[in-house]
Amino acid sequence: MSFISILLFFVCSFSLGFTVSSFVKNSENFLERNLMRLGFGLSLLPFAAIILNAMKIPSDWRIVLAISLVYPIYHSFRNFKKFKFSFKLTKTDISIFIMLLIFAASFYVYATGAFKYPYLEDDDSWGHSQTAKYYSMEKNVFYDTSLKIRYMTPYPPAYSIIMGILHQTNDSIHWTLKFFNALIVSLSVIFFYFFVKEFSGNKSKALFATFALASIPAFLSHFIWALALSVPMYFISFYAVEMIKHDKKWWIVAGLVMFTTLTSSPTHSTYFGLLFALYLTTKIILERKLLLRHIAAGAFGLALSFLFWWLPMVVRYGVAGTLKGVGFNVRYAKDLGLGTALAGTGDRTYSFSDFFIAKEQNMINNPIGVGIFLSLLTIIAVVILFLRFKNLLTKENHWLVITLVWFLFALYAVNAAKMPIKLSPFRAWIILAIPVCILAAEGSLNLMDMAKKSAGKIGMYILLIILLMGIYFTSTQQKIAVNTAIWPPGGFWTSSEEIVAYLWLRDNTEANAKVFAFVIDGPIIGMDKFICYWCHDIRDFKKTGANKTAEETHSFLKERDYSYLIIDGQYAKAFGAEEANAKIQELAQSGLFRPVFQNQGGIIFRVI
Repeated sequence: MSFISILLFFVCSFSLGFTVSSFVKNSENFLERNLMRLGFGLSLLPFAAIILNAMKIPSDWRIVLAISLVYPIYHSFRNFKKFKFSFKLTKTDISIFIMLLIFAASFYVYATGAFKYPYLEDDDSWGHSQTAKYYSMEKNVFYDTSLKIRYMTPYPPAYSIIMGILHQTNDSIHWTLKFFNALIVSLSVIFFYFFVKEFSGNKSKALFATFALASIPAFLSHFIWALALSVPMYFISFYAVEMIKHDKKWWIVAGLVMFTTLTSSPTHSTYFGLLFALYLTTKIILERKLLLRHIAAGAFGLALSFLFWWLPMVVRYGVAGTLKGVGFNVRYAKDLGLGTALAGTGDRTYSFSDFFIAKEQNMINNPIGVGIFLSLLTIIAVVILFLRFKNLLTKENHWLVITLVWFLFALYAVNAAKMPIKLSPFRAWIILAIPVCILAAEGSLNLMDMAKKSAGKIGMYILLIILLMGIYFTSTQQKIAVNTAIWPPGGFWTSSEEIVAYLWLRDNTEANAKVFAFVIDGPIIGMDKFICYWCHDIRDFKKTGANKTAEETHSFLKERDYSYLIIDGQYAKAFGAEEANAKIQELAQSGLFRPVFQNQGGIIFRVI
């Protein structure tokens, strides 16, 4: 564990958040004010790095830290004599402390699961390790267009930027991805609580909804991918938009934090845009007036994302190249329709039980399911709201109409596998979880009000305990099981022995030792070793190296200070088993490479 990296994360995030929120009226609650500053700063960190890169300044962690501290230090010196600290415990503070306990429990579960196995999971995480490693060293997102780096331009870079900057302060990309991915996902709990509290105007509903969010299987696992950053950004952005009612200048903050929300992942940046459009349209219809500052916030965020990211990508790669780079299949769109081009790898038709019954065995990237109690509470809330339809039109209940609109949209998005228009339906479960949790909180508090009227406070609290226990046993327990299970290392591995070989490499060689492999690079980077896979000479040698003699290979690697060479199952898969065996014999007999590990999955040579 790197305490410097953790300190950098919190100091930069808080300082940037303090700076951007310094000119608006913040919450009067000390905890809310400062916890949300973490969110604002986390949103601004990738934006600041991209601006530096656009100015041809490397986003070195020391530069980023210095920039983030400028205004807080200035403000501290200027207001040092005026500084007074006072803290009075209120009911709101108690609610926040309970929320923080939920956050701590959530982080414990995610981090425990992430570090339960010694490798990165599935396929995406190995790609993110490569991109984060690249950014940590090159410190520039605008690279040579001849390079093709997965999850980098034109793919939205926010996630890789954050991980890359943090990795500059430690020697383990493996730990960086696992720890900070789990932390950022868990921070959703904090940001969601304050958003719902501001959205609904009710801290009790916010607290129950937060418990539901931490419990519902469909909301974010500890899977390492860009969505782990995208979705927490939703809550930060919507919180800032909601704060416009307290201070009109909040539209500027909202627009600024939306930049990262709109440049974090192709699918869920798009989903945010759709949710914001539904939020704004519904709000305008209900209030019967143009909400110019809300519109300005959205337009400002969209303009920033186009000016600093999407437009430069279109200029570099063209419209077709940009769409292809973010995962949009242009050929499928032309031949088979828009829906096919926007499909996801886990898309399928869902049954009633997929929603109602949460399972302990689930997808790891985007688990599905709601659970019995949360499903029932959501249904109860919808029924009550329709029975009290007239009340929905009152201003204090407009937020419920927006939530219902979100719910109907998300329900369609999840079930759109066979529809002509869709956007990765299996990934829409994360979106569905948001209105479900808010509605479940509304349903629970309505039931508790009924219990209070019929059985008094004791009856109300008994019902609350029943609901919490019911959610725990039908949703929370299943979510914990999935997120603390042993996850697979990916489908690209040729055998378990190959994984063992790379684990030996990780545990028995020096940190960031230079290791060369002829075929793939992700396992080297993900196991905390190094190969300059983006360097032109390495890329070129990979194309021809299999045909080089042992002497030529040794000369090439020695000149570049590479200490190890691995002939793995990937080599045998690419060139054939006989060729792999011949290459191993040639290297071993040359006297220039010394075998240090061997099994059926690979042989590791020390470059002498």
